[in-house]
Amino acid sequence: MRIYLHWTGGLILVAAAWGQTAKPAAHAAPKAAAASPAAATIGPNTPVITIPGMCDKPEAEKSKAAGCKTVVTRAEFEQLINAVAPAIDPASRKQLATQYGTALVMVHRAHEMGLDQGPKFQELMRVARIGVITKELGQKLQQEAENIPDKEVEAYYHNNQGMFEEVDLQRVFIPRSKQLQESEKKDKPDDEASKAAAKKEQQESEDAMKKLAEALRARAAAGEDFGKLQDEAVAASGFKGKPPTRLGKVRRTSLPPDQTDIFNLKVGETSPLISSAPGYLVYRVGEKDTLPLDHVREEIVAALQSQRMQDAMQAIQQSATPELNEKYFGDAAANAPGGQAPDSGAAKPAPKAPEAGPK
Repeated sequence: MRIYLHWTGGLILVAAAWGQTAKPAAHAAPKAAAASPAAATIGPNTPVITIPGMCDKPEAEKSKAAGCKTVVTRAEFEQLINAVAPAIDPASRKQLATQYGTALVMVHRAHEMGLDQGPKFQELMRVARIGVITKELGQKLQQEAENIPDKEVEAYYHNNQGMFEEVDLQRVFIPRSKQLQESEKKDKPDDEASKAAAKKEQQESEDAMKKLAEALRARAAAGEDFGKLQDEAVAASGFKGKPPTRLGKVRRTSLPPDQTDIFNLKVGETSPLISSAPGYLVYRVGEKDTLPLDHVREEIVAALQSQRMQDAMQAIQQSATPELNEKYFGDAAANAPGGQAPDSGAAKPAPKAPEAGPK
């Protein structure tokens, strides 16, 4: 586990990674995890961290250097725990205390060097405050989003029955073209005539595999065994390996959007020929059933929480739109080296997932 330290003037805000999986109940004040059993005998004003030689009040203690020390009481330390790591376990609590004491020594030295003075420091404090407040806002919105009534969960379940339907599926996969052998890939001329011949050969291969796919689909609809049909597709294409034909119970969300129409078929029916990037697919629908609410309750709660959080953040962001002085900022793309807009550091959209092929 790691502790992240953020310097803010004469104090240090310690944000810990402990206890993130054990979240406090919504709207409830977080409480620190229990310390060791012996800790129960220690009073709130008893020192739990002592730093000899470092004075709390240097001015008053100048003449008493031998007795100079900084003390953190149990109440003060647990106030820190409640703020940054309420679910911390006893072993990690000791580690945090060690790191916190070291941080206080460093802050003390930074103060002696005057690093907590001046306009730069004040600006850094202002920016740090923005970060702390926005983090607190996010946590508050998350707590509010977690309070999902049972009626809302039940309504979501009944209004989205299709999401929880399971179908026992069989599938045949037919590659889009024949696979070239290693010997066929080597030592091919690179002239225009050879390229044209290769293109023609590729087209003929694709036409042949499409014709085979249509024939296999017709035989599947007539009731032939999917395992046998898959063997023929593999043999004709030179495909390495054999894709599974029995997929078992599959939910709508497990398939690409362009294949979910198979859930509208009746038990025993065969799908039309489905074209995908890797090849062609034929499905046969088996037994259908719908998962009970108890089996998907946590999934629904998570979906509703995510939607609530997204809606709350969107509402806040849309409540006021920042306006930039274009005369000052200018055209970012034109001013950037090479005429390209500089990288703002903002998250980029994830690349689109490739279309699913055979498992």
